Amino acid sequence: MTEMHRPKYFTPKEVSLHNTIEDIWVSYLGTVYNLTPLVKEHRGDVLLRPIVECAGKDISHWFDPKTKDVQTHIDPLSGCVKYYTPRGRFIHIPPPCPRTDWANDFGRPWWSDSRYEVGLLSARTFWIRIINMLTYQEQPLEVCCEETVEEILQRYLKYNCHAGSYTWKHDCQALDMTRTLSENGVVDDDEHGDFSPSICLYFNDDLTE
Repeated sequence: MTEMHRPKYFTPKEVSLHNTIEDIWVSYLGTVYNLTPLVKEHRGDVLLRPIVECAGKDISHWFDPKTKDVQTHIDPLSGCVKYYTPRGRFIHIPPPCPRTDWANDFGRPWWSDSRYEVGLLSARTFWIRIINMLTYQEQPLEVCCEETVEEILQRYLKYNCHAGSYTWKHDCQALDMTRTLSENGVVDDDEHGDFSPSICLYFNDDLTE
């Protein structure tokens, strides 16, 4: 049986780092999109402005959660239903009036094109403290509530490339690496953000490459 591919989760901060015209991500309706190819394809087009202005941000308010399409409204002048774009018309939004120079043969509009999807936006993030019991170094790390411990390990690798050679424990109990922290009984219940759960790493004999 083929193993189901787990989506990659991102924190809002991670999305916000991609905030230039050369590297532009946005999130909307819980999904994270890399719009860099779209921007390169339409470079110089004035209709990119609203997108570029929102680089690295969540733009869920642009869309109807039920239809997944751009929000609409009744145009007061024509009485017709039209897309609602208060920041200005953007790529793949038709002009307010019929025009012969507008190409509508682009296929799926970018907000419905799965090619730009890179993962999901975490519903909730929180901070943990990873303590290396061999060196007593402590590393704070922001994680997504949906991530398994193994996926958190992948986040931590940039601080310790041998993280896989440690047994990960909480309250002296080894963690199930295939489960999330909450499924392992690690609870982040501090409303004020002053407390971060601690994960202790105990060194094994075998070093990972």
